[in-house]
Amino acid sequence: MKQDWLEKFAGKAQANTKIPLDFYEKFNVKRGLRNADGTGVLVGLTEIGDVHGYIMDEGDKIPVEGRLRYRGIDVVDLVRGFQNEKRFGFEETAFLLIFGSLPNKSELESFGKLINESSFLPVNFTEDNILKAPSQDIMNKMARSVLVAYSYDAAAEDYSVANTLRQCITLIAQLPIFAAYGYQARRHNFYNESLYIHNPNPELSTAENMLQMIRPDQTYSQLEADLLDLSLVLHAEHGGGNNSAFTVHVVSSAETDTYSTMAAAIGSLKGAKHGGANIKVMGMMEDIKANVKDWSSETEVGNYLKKILNREAYDKSGLIYGIGHAVYTLSDPRAVLLRERAELLAREKNHEEEFNLYSMIEKLAPRVFQEVKNSDKVVSPNVDFFSGFVYSMLNIPFELYTPLFAISRIAGWSAHRMEELISGGRIIRPAYKSIVRPRNYIPLDAREND
Repeated sequence: MKQDWLEKFAGKAQANTKIPLDFYEKFNVKRGLRNADGTGVLVGLTEIGDVHGYIMDEGDKIPVEGRLRYRGIDVVDLVRGFQNEKRFGFEETAFLLIFGSLPNKSELESFGKLINESSFLPVNFTEDNILKAPSQDIMNKMARSVLVAYSYDAAAEDYSVANTLRQCITLIAQLPIFAAYGYQARRHNFYNESLYIHNPNPELSTAENMLQMIRPDQTYSQLEADLLDLSLVLHAEHGGGNNSAFTVHVVSSAETDTYSTMAAAIGSLKGAKHGGANIKVMGMMEDIKANVKDWSSETEVGNYLKKILNREAYDKSGLIYGIGHAVYTLSDPRAVLLRERAELLAREKNHEEEFNLYSMIEKLAPRVFQEVKNSDKVVSPNVDFFSGFVYSMLNIPFELYTPLFAISRIAGWSAHRMEELISGGRIIRPAYKSIVRPRNYIPLDAREND
């Protein structure tokens, strides 16, 4: 299409589609399914994840330490449990989310074995659907691979609980392979780099397999695997109201197949306002490191943060990425847990100076935010503030940051799909109010020319 035609009619579409913001208040519409105070509109019930960051007292929001529960179990207790026993935790977490209870030793062993057995792709799948059709964006490649997987499933349209469970477990197992192979295909096809295709090892955890599949030499340290596993656990679920989990409920309520549902969820998570936040953090941090001469100076760092908030630095958005959350106030428990292990890895990788810079921003940002914005809103680092730093220390390329989020979150998505199919029953159909007045149809020859 000609560019001038597109630009002309893009302007026409924009002019005829712009809804004044004050109309939302006029018609009492919950824009973005948000209440006026920013809280989410209550649209469903769930037993899977619970996010708690404040309490309401006679209309006032009272900040509290953040809490995240998986099936009623505090994620802090869950993490401390498998860490104290020196085990990987993602597979246990996936079992908990899907089945609603912690697995015993036998159940955990059989579940892990089932995931490993399900990880191998059909014959020629890798060559025909990944290597021959590479994508610059790995999330796009993952979504396409999930949709293609439908064609290899003889029972793709069977919505029974047992069959849906099989499909979900298979996708939990295969999503890391889709991401790793998609990344390798991208490197090879677009940047002429060597192609490495490493098969998943049935003796390894999800975190270990991910590291060995994306690294040419397939090697990693125990601390590296532990930290990636922790990140997968902390990203596995975040309540039914986040955009991608809600997408799973919406699409599942229409009674469509598991593959279409998960592809839709991946599309949701791909968005910069959802799964791409840690990439924004990394970009901001690189900008800070380049423009602040003395990383140990609170004055220099604080002044640059003020420039960012005043839209004078970085991307001029006025946002300190990674600081603040829609629910959490005093703390994000995921960020607290990830920070602990990030400090250990920073020592192992000789990134202590950079970790200290993150710590200083963690300390200064809430204070600077209150000064610049003249606001008493309580903010703290969220999980994205540290996750990108962790991935960079693990030598994971930024193209895989959001795919790692999806690899983790599909455990929660699977639980939400099962919940919607079992307990939902009604198609999710919110209402939209039309604000266009009736108009008469005009014959073609009577219409004005631009």
